[in-house]
Amino acid sequence: MTLSKSDVDHIFQQLRMGAVPERGLDTFAVGIDRQRNEIDRLLELAEQGEGLVKFLRGGYGCGKTFMSRLALLEARRRGFATSFVVVSDNEFHFYKFSDIYRKIVAELATNTCPRGAFGDILDRWIGEVEASLIDAGHDEMEPDFDEKVRERLNEEIARRTDGRAPDDFVRVVQAIFEAKEEGEFAEAGALLSWLSGSGNVAHSAKKRAQVKGSVDNKAALDYLRGVVELTKAAGYKGLVVVVDEAETILRMRKDVRAKSLNGIRQIVDAAQSYPGLLWFFTGTPDFFDSRRGVGGLEPLHDRIKFDESSGFASARQPQLELKPFDEDRLREVALKLRELYQPEDRTGLAKKINDTFIANLVEQVTEGFAGDVGVVPRQFLRQFIEHMDRVDEFPDYDPSKEAGFKPADFEDLTETERELLTGQSEVEDDESEDLIPAEDVW
Repeated sequence: MTLSKSDVDHIFQQLRMGAVPERGLDTFAVGIDRQRNEIDRLLELAEQGEGLVKFLRGGYGCGKTFMSRLALLEARRRGFATSFVVVSDNEFHFYKFSDIYRKIVAELATNTCPRGAFGDILDRWIGEVEASLIDAGHDEMEPDFDEKVRERLNEEIARRTDGRAPDDFVRVVQAIFEAKEEGEFAEAGALLSWLSGSGNVAHSAKKRAQVKGSVDNKAALDYLRGVVELTKAAGYKGLVVVVDEAETILRMRKDVRAKSLNGIRQIVDAAQSYPGLLWFFTGTPDFFDSRRGVGGLEPLHDRIKFDESSGFASARQPQLELKPFDEDRLREVALKLRELYQPEDRTGLAKKINDTFIANLVEQVTEGFAGDVGVVPRQFLRQFIEHMDRVDEFPDYDPSKEAGFKPADFEDLTETERELLTGQSEVEDDESEDLIPAEDVW
């Protein structure tokens, strides 16, 4: 895979901040062939019209976000639209599906539009409808051509969603088309915002489409159905959605946690009725197994429980296990990043950041986290890139003379990293947790 300089710069800038890059991940993905094969299998099924949910299971540092980002890159390469959203305990509550819908639509991405692609998808679909009418012998200059387009838009939405798209969804799509044809682009943009889940749209725009309020929780899944079908009608294979850091739900109040878990259960139960929609959820073993999490909601746990025998866990079960890093894998990532790095003096970099230095750094960072290799990748990569940057910027810098890694050197340790270092956790004991009642929350 050949990357542009911009892609390479993006990779290293993200890693310097301890974040997962959004592109170029193929170049330093190691030790995950089995998991990638499973993701390929799921994408093929989604392309064939299956509706699917997959759960990425792994402890801290196992690369859940990395794997999900990699899945989205592969999905877009295959012709899917994608969306990446992160569960938050203060601004994105999973039990409010209107919030989920709004986030999904806001983060829609395609190969030609890396974010906010819904407008482009809608335009492409309308263009496809117009082209099909022209191919059928209709003249776009005819006075009633626009009316024919409106009728076809309605027919297409009804056919593709089996008539289950909300009436407001259809009216707003038609109103967006009409506004653009009349040159009212600001009003078309306002209606697109309404269709994207915004609650802050001018009354005049909503009046044009004969809609009130905003997309609510109970209707949001039906609106999502419309978005998926429009995406396919625009020429994409389907939609792949990642919901990252589902374990955040464990920190929420008991009632909010129960509603959020029931929301996931509803998505699992409804998955097959959304052809071409593939969900990925990432979470820790504690999220999936404890009574505070999935383990406390029997209907969900029964559907997606994780099974293994003598250490063997099939990749095809609902939960795809991600293994922690080991020292060999960490060294291999470092070697790939050294090859990808673009220094002024490549020979000088290779001499100072040599294989022995990399092996020693892996050992030092591992010692800093009490020998637990699986939790160190983020901090290791940051320090490794810092050494390469110093070698590139300062000819006299000798990384081999630097002191070993100390966790205290990093002021930005995450809460999880601090817990792993201290052996203390702020998550409450779940022994007294009652089972979570199953209820529909949307």
